[in-house]
Amino acid sequence: MYIRIQELLSKYRQSTRLVRHTFRIYSRFTMASSSMEVDTVLSEPKALPPKPQFEPLKPHEMSSGQVQFRKVSVPPHRYTPLKKIWMEIYTPVYEQMKIDIRMNLKARKVELKTRRDTPDISNLQKCADFVHAFMLGFDVIDAIAILRLDELYVESFEIKDVKTLRGDHLSRAIGRLSGKGGKTKFAIENASKTRIVIADTKIHILGSFANIKIARDSLCYLIMGSPAAKVYSKLRAVTSRMAERF
Repeated sequence: MYIRIQELLSKYRQSTRLVRHTFRIYSRFTMASSSMEVDTVLSEPKALPPKPQFEPLKPHEMSSGQVQFRKVSVPPHRYTPLKKIWMEIYTPVYEQMKIDIRMNLKARKVELKTRRDTPDISNLQKCADFVHAFMLGFDVIDAIAILRLDELYVESFEIKDVKTLRGDHLSRAIGRLSGKGGKTKFAIENASKTRIVIADTKIHILGSFANIKIARDSLCYLIMGSPAAKVYSKLRAVTSRMAERF
């Protein structure tokens, strides 16, 4: 009985050795095959589809093919000057900015609209601002800078927004703003690099944001009653500071 058990044990050990040996061979084979698969996958990358190329939208395509309109009202006192220099306004708007422009005589309005060959949709608003600046009283030579530069604005305010004045006090304030022969107004324009229109109690300033602030502060000092000499000294200090900054 003991000898029989010994024989069974020896056979069991032989069979386990055989199983271990076959398992080692199988594991080596599977590892080799998996490494070959990884190598083949890494060596053959998938080709990505080409990047799509989209052409920029044209202005008439941005609004689903609809034409964009702007209308600028013409005040009664600017109707005659508009007729005299109409071609100076029409030429840069139509030929350079590619915007259609016409004068509606019944409605007394200047109408603007985009075309199919308009290069930029923002040209329509620039042209509307240009025409509006002329209606406020600016010269065409000054207002046309709105078409050339991006950071030009028109700011308007009234004397009563700064200080409530009536009668002779209001007249004297307007006189202080202009100066003798427009000397004060021209000095502020040259120092702040802006253009100023004084139309009765309304004041319009054309320029960049920072320059408009300088001119507006100087005009407010004059409205409040400061003498012109004091405003000139403040302007010199501000302009020298601006020159050092840039």
